[in-house]
Amino acid sequence: MAYTDIDKPTDYFNTVLYTGNGSTQSITGFGHAPDLIWTKERNNAKDHSWYDSVRGANQLLESNKTGTDSVTSAGISSFDSDGFTTGNFAQTNDSGDSYVSWGWLAGGTASSNTDGSITSSVSASTTSGFSIVSYTGTGSNATVGHGLSAVPRMIIVKTRDGVNSWVVQHGSLGAGKALNLDSTGAVQTYDPYWNGTEPTTSVFSIGTDGRTNGSSENFIGYCFAEKKGFSKFGSYTGNGNADGTFVYTGFKPSWVMIKRTDSANSWTIRDSKRSTFNVMQKSLFADLSNAEADNSNYNFDFLSNGFKQRNSNGIDNASGGTYIYMAFAENPFVTSGGIPTTAR
Repeated sequence: MAYTDIDKPTDYFNTVLYTGNGSTQSITGFGHAPDLIWTKERNNAKDHSWYDSVRGANQLLESNKTGTDSVTSAGISSFDSDGFTTGNFAQTNDSGDSYVSWGWLAGGTASSNTDGSITSSVSASTTSGFSIVSYTGTGSNATVGHGLSAVPRMIIVKTRDGVNSWVVQHGSLGAGKALNLDSTGAVQTYDPYWNGTEPTTSVFSIGTDGRTNGSSENFIGYCFAEKKGFSKFGSYTGNGNADGTFVYTGFKPSWVMIKRTDSANSWTIRDSKRSTFNVMQKSLFADLSNAEADNSNYNFDFLSNGFKQRNSNGIDNASGGTYIYMAFAENPFVTSGGIPTTAR
């Protein structure tokens, strides 16, 4: 019996904490050469910073904003073998401030993909189920190759040229529904984002809406397929109780992001580096520039085989509330060699 596809999750995803120095700084400790870097200052309200190797160093997008891709010469100047190098950009390296950076490995240098009706440029790791996809919109119904050789369970798309929302497709919702990463809004039923069509093992579909397929606009997409023992993209129903809902993932999580779908609430993020033991309280929010929240409203446990709510807050665990999540592993519940993980 195969318990996991990946015995060492840090080869593909990791969280690194650091303190800014207000100058040039090499940030290391990822355990791989990350292709997607998502950084957030913890102790002050500053925007989220997204960089990837396909768009190139210094090309900034912000998940809490609808703005265009912008050049930040003091942002990330290079993607390195164990991390990245940053300058004195306040969102990534203000002197004395605390930061968290989440890094995903894709496939390095992008290559042309002709699986879809639109030719895309793709950096993909079929092992970890993550790809970065660049394409130019047509304004007409189309398909885009993602390079994963597996069906994506979550897709995040942002136009680089237009001032528009980040659009999220999640496998628990269905192809006719979407969420916006920059917004607290509930799930939307709207076919023109994804042409009402589920992704396949080779392509995802886009409709006529400018947020996923504006004519002649450049887009970036982040595609995630589930890998046993490493990643999970699912849903659950809250119970409104401090002895909250348990969600089975099949691994001990290192990172979890949750969004309520039936009501307006923020995207909450926990990780095992900012909160090193249970009960966890430290939360950041993908749609907000807010500093890190650290209070009992966000009580939460990472367990050896999933996560559990320890609060009755509507953002995570309202009675009858519906939620989606994306999660990545610290350790598989059992390795491929049969060695079980330990609890926190």
